[in-house]
Amino acid sequence: MDEDEGRGRRGPRTSMGKQAAVKNKTPAPIQITAEQLLREAVDRQGEEARRPRQRIVDDDELAEYRIRKRKEFEDTLRRQRHHIGSWIKYATWEAAQKEFRRARSVFERALNVEYTNVGLWVKYIEMETKNKFINSARNLYDRVTNLLPREDQFWFKYAHMEELLGNYAGARTIYDRWMEWNPDEKGWMLYIKFEERCGEIERCRRIFENFLSNRPSEASFLKLCKFEEKHRNYDRARAGFEKAIEILGDDALGEQFYIKFAQFEHRRRENERATMIYKQALNILPKGESEELYRSYVAFQKQHGAKNAIEETILEKRRFVYEDAIKKNPRNYDNWFDYVRLEESAGDVERIREVYERAVANLPPAPEKRFWKRYIYLWLYYALFEEMQTGDMEKARQVYRKALDLVPHQSFSFAKLWTLFAEFEVRQLNIDRARKIYGEAIARCGKEKIFEKYAALELQLGNIDRCRKIYAQFVSMQPHNPKAWTAFVELETAAEEHDRARGLCELAIRQEVMDRPELVWKCYIDMETTLGELERARRLYEQLLEKTQHFKVYRGYSEFEYRHAGSMEKARQVIQKGLEHCRDNQLDEERAMLLEHWLSLERENGDAKMVDEVFRKQPKKVRKKRNIVADDGTAQGYEEYISYIFPEDDSSAANMRILEVARAWKRKKAQEEAGQAAAT
Repeated sequence: MDEDEGRGRRGPRTSMGKQAAVKNKTPAPIQITAEQLLREAVDRQGEEARRPRQRIVDDDELAEYRIRKRKEFEDTLRRQRHHIGSWIKYATWEAAQKEFRRARSVFERALNVEYTNVGLWVKYIEMETKNKFINSARNLYDRVTNLLPREDQFWFKYAHMEELLGNYAGARTIYDRWMEWNPDEKGWMLYIKFEERCGEIERCRRIFENFLSNRPSEASFLKLCKFEEKHRNYDRARAGFEKAIEILGDDALGEQFYIKFAQFEHRRRENERATMIYKQALNILPKGESEELYRSYVAFQKQHGAKNAIEETILEKRRFVYEDAIKKNPRNYDNWFDYVRLEESAGDVERIREVYERAVANLPPAPEKRFWKRYIYLWLYYALFEEMQTGDMEKARQVYRKALDLVPHQSFSFAKLWTLFAEFEVRQLNIDRARKIYGEAIARCGKEKIFEKYAALELQLGNIDRCRKIYAQFVSMQPHNPKAWTAFVELETAAEEHDRARGLCELAIRQEVMDRPELVWKCYIDMETTLGELERARRLYEQLLEKTQHFKVYRGYSEFEYRHAGSMEKARQVIQKGLEHCRDNQLDEERAMLLEHWLSLERENGDAKMVDEVFRKQPKKVRKKRNIVADDGTAQGYEEYISYIFPEDDSSAANMRILEVARAWKRKKAQEEAGQAAAT
């Protein structure tokens, strides 16, 4: 450093006799903040703005440097008296100058400002110990432990210093003084470790006794047991575990305590004791808080237990898990299903029945079918269990009947429940009971599946007349359901009663209300086609076209003429008629699908000329955009849709020519832009 270091150049001071008059007090148009000024100062600060390093060559310069630094520190402390960092820097600088008396003076002055500052005491003591002023450090430790007895680090550092100096009696005295304040677990264990290093095992035991009397906890008892086991006093270790259970009680002990207790007995080869500890812990602890205990018990049983004991352990573990889940939500039927499967794998019939009874006792919260869908399967599985596994048919019958009595049939019903009950009676060869169940189901439920299952049963028995009565009742109860008519027609067709089948079809197609009338028409046409009555089928198609002009009718009619009647020409006529209808009514999508169907027929027929002709009629798909308008008339953006351009239409041909011209112009423009780019 140069000699001019620290000597700022000051300009001549000027004074004003009078304060200048302020002409304009309005704010400046551009405001400059303090943050901007600081940022500019930092940005512009370079190497030339820093103070050069000073090289001191004689005692006078050193004295001058020390005077200047002390003045700077004192000025700083005068401005920031409560800033402890400034005091520490000042004292550290004095210690670096080997001015220890001055450093102590600064530290003492700082303690007068804030004696509770831990960092200040730490730096003060470090200065004394680093420079080997042991007695001064002892005095400081005595002072700080009296002033701040709850700061454990000073007690430990004080005792550790005495231990390093070989003053074990002094260190023991410090620990004793510290323990009078009943510190936390760490402080007690430090004292025990100190006595253990000194080989005073009996002293360690006395300290443990004081520790447990002042701070009894699971962790403290575990440390005692570990200490006694380490020093091979196994009886005292076992007594420690037992004393913890006696003093703390079962509620204050967790699964880790019991695991360590059992592992201790296992290490002593007391496997029976370990097993009893595990079982007692499993009965005491909550089911959801003992997962690790279960795993430890299973591992122990795999090593030392019998096969049955291992399986029972795993089974108990899973039972506890399901019981806990059911306790939280008894209407979660999936948990009940899993629980029942677990018990069925164990094979205890009475326990399985108990779980089923507990499960079905949890009725759904409301008479709505969505709540009952999973619940009703509990009854079904219960009945199947009684029938298939226990062989108690009367019990299975009672289960079915109880389930039917619980279901609110006025709101909804379950066809599966009725049909399984009836099939159960069929398996018991009680046909009359099965018929009564189906009859009750039709009266109370009347679902489509009930009629189908009942008719299938009578058909298997060869009772055609009963089947007719069932389907007649089906049709009378659900005349709008096409499946009722088609099932009746299929029955008569199978019985070769074609006139009865035609009569049913005629009645069906004359119904004013029908959910899906196309199913009835298809059944009627397929029946006539199968019987070889092509003219009847053709008349049906013509009759259907009088009711509806749907493109699927034209497509099916053309398929009929080509594949069954063998006339491709009539098929073309039907398609032409359908295309005219679609064109007149501007059904572009249906028209395009009919043309595509026509092309597939021509390709299958093998006429190259007609294939080419129909191919030329195929439309072109064009993506377009249109505005989306909300109900209130506001615009909601755009959407894309597919538009079809048919070559046969005059306007479409013009549009096609416009599109071709537009594409040609676009290609030409792209080529020109590419040429310009290559030239540049």
